Formats: sequence, structure tokens, C-alpha cells
Amino acid sequence: EGQFTPTGGPAKAERHFVRRHFPPDDSERFSAPRLPTEGAYAALIAVATNGTSVLDPAAWAEVLRLNATVHDAEYERLCARTAGSCASPNPLLSRWGSAGPPAPGSLRFPVNDSGFLGAALGGVETDDGRVRRARALKLMYYLREDGPEAQDSRRWLESFLQNISSRVAELRLGSIQVTYFTSLSRQQEFEGNAKSVIPLFSITYFLTITFAVISCLRLSCIRNNIWLASCGVLSSGLAVLSSFGLMLFCGVPFVVTVANAPFLILGK
Repeated sequence: EGQFTPTGGPAKAERHFVRRHFPPDDSERFSAPRLPTEGAYAALIAVATNGTSVLDPAAWAEVLRLNATVHDAEYERLCARTAGSCASPNPLLSRWGSAGPPAPGSLRFPVNDSGFLGAALGGVETDDGRVRRARALKLMYYLREDGPEAQDSRRWLESFLQNISSRVAELRLGSIQVTYFTSLSRQQEFEGNAKSVIPLFSITYFLTITFAVISCLRLSCIRNNIWLASCGVLSSGLAVLSSFGLMLFCGVPFVVTVANAPFLILGK
């Protein structure tokens, strides 16, 4: 959204309207469906290995260990809260927890006791609407965004991305495999791609300019337009540099998609 929608566009205005009239209360009455955005969150997906079920006792015990790893003191301070405690990352954990996994056939899917499990379990096999086994379980850890803790939440997510791989490795999990994602991951991926493709853009610009000049080269001195092509390429380059410089000077953020502008200008 930050990469492809304009700053003053209708989408952002409508989002601001919803946020103003339906403010989320992350500190006391958090509810994920009320969020006007994705929210600030870290997500873990535990997938059972060797074709087993994540609801087996061994896999369930490792899920509890994984959940305890995330629940450090800093998370307890920054987590989105409901009824005075951190919002549960998964409805099954809040109900069964350390008591053990639900027995096969005891859960209905996708709705069980007014709770929606469609986003909590994956790879579900059912028998007459009841869960026999599930390959994956998703844990969502929401953080506060509605106060001074917003920046602390962002720093926690950055630390989470840096450390979660080593923390999972230290657990030596054998019954589940873990993948992770955060609300910052997509933006960081865009920014990382922008930095990694700059050398490739430079090569592509050079090849495009070379082709534009050589395509106007003729053996006949009368039909030869190489100087005209060179001036056209030079004017296009100056136009791109001056316009980009002006926009950056005015404070307009750079979006990687506008890096295609030189190709469009040269194509004219």
C-alpha cells in the first residue's frame, strides 16, 4: 500500500475515516477484525513433519515451547490486550493450552463453539465436519499501535526478524517445522529489492541507451542520425535526473516502481 497508492489518494482518506470513527483499542479491547490495517504483528506457522498432525501430543508440546519463546518480558509489555491480558495467538491455545491438544473428532471445522478456526488451522482433514487431523497451526502475535508504544512495537518486530531463526534452532524442534512473517516483512522485502536491483538497472540503462544510439546509425552520411540519437538520449537522461531531483527536494518519497520511467521516456 505504501509503495503503490498516492499519499493523498482516496484509499488513504477512507482508511483515515474508518480509523477515526472506529478506533481500535489495542490496550484494553483488542479485536483483530476491527483493525483498519493489517496491524503490527508477528506470525508463526508450525507445520507437522513426516505427514503427522500438529494436534498430536508431541507436536502440540513443541508448539507450546515455541509460543513460550515469543512470550518474553518485552512482548508482554507491548502486546495487544483484551480483558487485561495479551490477546491469544491462537484460539486453540487459549482454550486447551498445557492441558494437551484437543482429541481427534472433538473440534468442528471451520466454526467450533462460535470460534472460527479457518485461519488457525491448515491442511485440515475432516470427517462429517469434525477435525481428524491438521498439518499446520498458525500463531498470530499482535502488538499495540495506538499509543507511544508504536515505535517500541516496531523495534520489537525488527528484533524478532533478526533473532527468531536462532531461537527456533535452539529449541531443536523435531515434530514441527516453523516459518515466520511479520507486518514489516513485505516492506523490508520491497526495500531490499530496490537496493539489490540498482546494479541491474544500471546495466539495463546502459544497454537501452546503446541500442537507442546504434539503431539510428547508418552507413550513409545523409541518413545517419547518430548525433540526433545521442542528443535525444542525453535530453531524456537530463529530464529524468532533474525531475527526480526536484521531487526528492520537495520531500516526495522515492518509490521503486518509478525506476521504470527512463525506459518509458526512451521508448518515446
